[in-house]
Amino acid sequence: MEMTPHDSAPPQTGAADAIDAWLPQTQCTQCGYPNCRAYAHAVAARDAQINQCPPGGDNTIGGLAALLGVEPKPLDTSFGTHRPRRLAFIVESRCIGCTLCIQACPVDAILGAAKQMHTVIETECTGCELCLPPCPVDCIELRPAGMPTPGENWRWPEYSPLETERFRRRAADRLRRLTAQRARRKAQREARRTARHTHRLTIKDEIQAAVARVRAKRAGPS
Repeated sequence: MEMTPHDSAPPQTGAADAIDAWLPQTQCTQCGYPNCRAYAHAVAARDAQINQCPPGGDNTIGGLAALLGVEPKPLDTSFGTHRPRRLAFIVESRCIGCTLCIQACPVDAILGAAKQMHTVIETECTGCELCLPPCPVDCIELRPAGMPTPGENWRWPEYSPLETERFRRRAADRLRRLTAQRARRKAQREARRTARHTHRLTIKDEIQAAVARVRAKRAGPS
């Protein structure tokens, strides 16, 4: 039985976790969702198909098909094609320290600061390629990734279980950090608005008090 986007059957308890375990955790967004976890929830809810993960390729499609009891299908190439894993490498002599790649990396695998040279932590790079588009000087190259140590391969030849779990954790940590930053900034904006409003009210009260004093002075003793 083929899964359909509008199937009304409720997802099995824990289905998103089981589906997420079959995703390589590249966090590349090629599937059309902001991260692997969001795609897992969409598949569990029957809002997305099982063949939308190019990095996972046929291995992920076959695993999800068996997990969900549906027929496997070819990778939907409108989301991309499956390719051997590659890692980002920054040509340091061309890096201008703009930090745009740092902001784009979904797993915080790039180190650097404004106007300082950046570098990729090779062991933490998922090969998502999200750092390429924002780079204004094309200083990021993609280089072939080494294969996992024999015996460590799990569900894909390019990724080991230790890597996928680490990618999952780093993506979740980054999301929590960014969420906390947005909450702080929102609170700061609210505080500034409240302060400005209070300041305006104070000025208004002072003006009204001054006007009242002038009018009382002009009126003279009652």
